[in-house]
Amino acid sequence: MALYGARTEYILHSLLWLVDNPEPVSSLDLAELQEIPAAFIAKLLPKLEKAGLLTAVEGLRGGYKLGRTAEEISVLAVVDAVEGPKDLFNCQEIRSRCALFDQRPPEWATQGVCEIHGVMLRAEQAMRRELAQVSLADLARSVRDKAPSPFLGEAQSWFDERIQTRRTSKVRQRKRLNIS
Repeated sequence: MALYGARTEYILHSLLWLVDNPEPVSSLDLAELQEIPAAFIAKLLPKLEKAGLLTAVEGLRGGYKLGRTAEEISVLAVVDAVEGPKDLFNCQEIRSRCALFDQRPPEWATQGVCEIHGVMLRAEQAMRRELAQVSLADLARSVRDKAPSPFLGEAQSWFDERIQTRRTSKVRQRKRLNIS
């Protein structure tokens, strides 16, 4: 079982679309662009807003924008906001349950941090350090370097068209309501 799963992956991919987008992006647009369930994304974005990583913009052209610069948002901050505190390892203190101890483990067996737990703690710290060192800007740069240049323009056009469609749809709804 993975420590971090689909929620983290979906959110990181979604945030990458916000890095260079000057306009707020709706959760529905983020979901549809990536073929992610809309309800799933809509449930996760408020967690990022609460953590100060996103800002919600209300209104016809509303949606979400980064709450800080992409350089200031680490992958670790995103993971912590989405997943909450998660330990890599949960030590069960098995070292104190040896049959030879007859229910009374000697001090040498239980003294200090369990060696296995210690290794796992160091691994977790190393993982968290790595996640803290990588920013959304770093990830976005990698994607930009990898993608053919027309793709990014096509993506921006897609978002622009969605904003226009939302505006047009709202205007049409109002006109229908006034006519009735």
